[in-house]
Amino acid sequence: MELLILLATRPGQVVTRAEIAAALWGSDVFVETHSGINTAIRKIRHILRDDSDEPRFIQTVMGRGYRFIGQIEPVPAPVEIPPVSAPVDSPPTSTTRLVAGHLRSRALLLGLIVCSAAVALLTVLHQRSTHSPTRIHSLAVLPLENLSGDPQQEYLADGMTDELITMLVRDSTLPIVPRSSVMQFKGAHRPPAEVARALHVDGLIDGSITRSGDNVHVTAQLIGIPNDTLLWAQSYDRSVGESVRLPSEIALTVARRLQSVAAQPAAPPVVNAAAHDAYLRGMYIWYSGGDEAERYFRKAIELEPDYAPGWSGLAAYFGAATMGGKLDPRLSVPQQRAAALKAVQLDDSLAEAHLSLAGAYMCDLNIQSALSETDRAIQLKPSFANAYHLRARLELALNRNAEAIEAQRTAMELDPFERPWAMAWVLLSARQYDATIQEAQFQLETLPNNGALYWMLGEAYDRKGDDDKAAQALEKSESLKGHNSLAATMRAAYQRGGRTALVKAELTGDERQSASSYVSPANLARFHAQLGEREQALSLLNEAYRQRCPQLLWIQTDPAFDFLHQDARYQSLIRQLGLPPSY
Repeated sequence: MELLILLATRPGQVVTRAEIAAALWGSDVFVETHSGINTAIRKIRHILRDDSDEPRFIQTVMGRGYRFIGQIEPVPAPVEIPPVSAPVDSPPTSTTRLVAGHLRSRALLLGLIVCSAAVALLTVLHQRSTHSPTRIHSLAVLPLENLSGDPQQEYLADGMTDELITMLVRDSTLPIVPRSSVMQFKGAHRPPAEVARALHVDGLIDGSITRSGDNVHVTAQLIGIPNDTLLWAQSYDRSVGESVRLPSEIALTVARRLQSVAAQPAAPPVVNAAAHDAYLRGMYIWYSGGDEAERYFRKAIELEPDYAPGWSGLAAYFGAATMGGKLDPRLSVPQQRAAALKAVQLDDSLAEAHLSLAGAYMCDLNIQSALSETDRAIQLKPSFANAYHLRARLELALNRNAEAIEAQRTAMELDPFERPWAMAWVLLSARQYDATIQEAQFQLETLPNNGALYWMLGEAYDRKGDDDKAAQALEKSESLKGHNSLAATMRAAYQRGGRTALVKAELTGDERQSASSYVSPANLARFHAQLGEREQALSLLNEAYRQRCPQLLWIQTDPAFDFLHQDARYQSLIRQLGLPPSY
């Protein structure tokens, strides 16, 4: 609402991202504000049914900011706002100045918005004037600080943070900020009010953890914003074995303190301490992108065979590695499915277990079962951004592009930091190439070193026929990923023979890699399709189906395969996959 007011009170003028950040968060805030701006712009466009490609209200000015271009009609009569008693030292807010100076000449829509803002302001001022107690409506858990003096204990601090967030989501009715959003503040030591503004919350949990031998000391405090009021604080001393229950204990205490206990709070976990420790190490490596996560997940379930999170983590590992083309699905998917089914069997209330099972069904080319499990995960955990992202992928496979974009929009609003490239990927798969470029450039303004975003740019430019920009973006993508040798090879190939030489170089690289590690035939088929080599592409697609490669689910979103659409062999493959044809 504040952003819409800001844009509409400067019609026709470019409002820069820096001006937006200063107006919404203050000029002294030095945190990532891009996600808040991105989310607010998306929400405004969604509510106004505006199109970023052909805008009627909000126009993006590349590299600068936004412009309100909608027609504004004067309100016939001024809106009278009754006086209110406010503290003498209360500074005038931007909303107050707007009501005083602009109501008489703004559009009817803007007038209604401002009236709503005024009502909210009156409520806040009334609460302040009557000295009502601090109320928390949304909450974030800042990363627990590792005070052990041992970097090897970072996994424990991060793991306890993750589990505290998870237990708050289950035990409290309040909105809880997801992990990826709060982890940007790890070690930042920013003022609480500044952090709260960046995360759009009015309550923070801050704390630390110290491990010495078999003893764990944890401190936690609940801070109310904007007055930095300490609402609750507690310290805990536990053995390593007893510390397993601490996140649940703290979450339930905070929920009770804020009068936001869920109808059925989760029971404290009972698990082998060594298994729990192995699981936390596995998750720490998993978030870091390391392959060693599998070893620790396996260790967790060996020590505690009935530990559902361990089985779920193992299934998630297999799913990500299979989708990334690192593992042969004939070997990995049966293990993935068995681990996910075991996790659900052990704890049917664990949303992560159902999402792992959804991923297993997707990798097994069973879209309908994957959708069912995704819905179950969302039902158990409505704020589960990962589940909405998986739903977007499944909707794309079914040619339901509008539903896919909506699901990914929800995922981005719930957790804008987890996959900043994901909306660009969905738009690319929906063949909205201009929107893909706009979204990727939008994100790159604040994430200039994100290789995945450059890959999206390269693919979009390639599909639009802009070979030069495509080659530059793809080379940049590989360079940012640390693949400098590959980037140099791609540059030399393009200079030598243009796009065709570049595709052949990529194909040669994958074929060489296949001699020592698994490479999905679906990936090789794509290169042959880009070269227009019909028989090679069809042969590799059939081999990919024989291997049950999950990448096949999205071949209809890729225009490289369009020239095969009228081939009976291709149509037979689509029927075998159970996909609705797009030809």
